[in-house]
Amino acid sequence: MGRVRRGLLIVCAALLLAPGGGASSVPLPTRLANALAVPGNSTTASGAVVVDLQTGQLVFARHPDLPLAPASNEKLTVSFTALRELGTTYRFRTEVFGRGYQEDGVWHGDVFLKGFGDPTLTSLQVERLATQIAELGITRIAGRVYGDESWFDAQRTAPGWKASFYINECPPLSALIVDRGWYDHHTARQPALAAAGRLKLLLRKHGVASGTVGVGRAPDDAYALAQVESDPLPAVVAEMDHESDNFIAEMLLKNIGAEVGDAGTTAAGAAVVHRDLVAAGVPLAGVRISDGSGLSLSDRLTARSLAALLIVVWNDVDLRNPFWASLPIAGINGTLDKRLRAPPARGAVRAKTGTTDRASALSGYVRDRYGFAVLQNGWPVQRRSAQKAQDRFATALASAG
Repeated sequence: MGRVRRGLLIVCAALLLAPGGGASSVPLPTRLANALAVPGNSTTASGAVVVDLQTGQLVFARHPDLPLAPASNEKLTVSFTALRELGTTYRFRTEVFGRGYQEDGVWHGDVFLKGFGDPTLTSLQVERLATQIAELGITRIAGRVYGDESWFDAQRTAPGWKASFYINECPPLSALIVDRGWYDHHTARQPALAAAGRLKLLLRKHGVASGTVGVGRAPDDAYALAQVESDPLPAVVAEMDHESDNFIAEMLLKNIGAEVGDAGTTAAGAAVVHRDLVAAGVPLAGVRISDGSGLSLSDRLTARSLAALLIVVWNDVDLRNPFWASLPIAGINGTLDKRLRAPPARGAVRAKTGTTDRASALSGYVRDRYGFAVLQNGWPVQRRSAQKAQDRFATALASAG
């Protein structure tokens, strides 16, 4: 009997340690359906789709065309359009223009710090602008220092936001904003004015005196005195998606509108996103793009539209690598650093998370085998239950791939 018991123990241990071999006899669609069966999740307010990247065939679908609040999965649409329309070499610029003339060490006239929507602009870059002005031999600006935010409209938030989202979820939106609006120990409600104030202080640091600060638009015939640029766009998109940064998403959307749309507005940027999704063949029944971050109560995506977008990107040789690199890696970095930390999902899943009080989402890739999208809604959504279902779903795919 002792030998039999020991034998049974060895068999049981082997089964516990086996890499899910038994589960492979269960069809993958069944395993995926079982993965989503977590108490606390609404079966009528969720959608999921899996597509085989190698064959293009649909592997799994549950409520694929149900319009749902996407939370931060909305950022995937902005990532796609930004990379497609602006290009991987695009850099945001910030410039100083002068109206007047230089005589000896004096600039007779005003200077304008003009922003072109750089969400990553910092005091260090503004100091580089101050250094460039000092290197021109200017020691005094006789006029004023203006902040020019005219590249965008003056709206500080996006349509459909709760009032509490302003500042708490996203700094004020402005074409000219330094350090995400942080100035003198608070978030400035007038970012362009604060940016002009920062430039004035840094000019003084480099031996350049100037007049008072204000907000104003640089005239068309002003001289370019200094310029700085951001990192290339893929790095900015990666920062946005890795950390699910609402501010970068909204700034990118407005910049898309300013560069290739009708104006530097949320609506103009959203129109370009919609246009590009249509051109790419992404099904948009029930889809509404109202902002860039997914904070808007009006946003709607479907699991099918997200999965189709992922396939479009995967098949585009110019977009695949920067888009892929922007997604958090399971168990390693970004918003997935503390999720999916065990094999087979760890390192195999790259996906964008999404979380609000009424939506939870996870969409991305499992190695080079599957593209998937999971959207779950609730009023409120049960966050832990939703994430557990998403993680089980992604793990099932990783086990099969």
